[in-house]
Amino acid sequence: MWLILRSAAVLIAGAVLGAAYLDSVWLGLLIGLLVSMGLFVAFEARKGKNPGRDEGDDGARL
Repeated sequence: MWLILRSAAVLIAGAVLGAAYLDSVWLGLLIGLLVSMGLFVAFEARKGKNPGRDEGDDGARL
């Protein structure tokens, strides 16, 4: 839930900053979209760690 809210906040901030500084809301939305997608992927990748698993296993053996 918080991840979606963070992504939406970054998207809105991108639109506002794009309108204020870049004179283009669409460019701000595009930058905000790219940043929010990066945040989403980073947080989801961070969630995927399994602390209970053996760190020495590289998956080479079946």
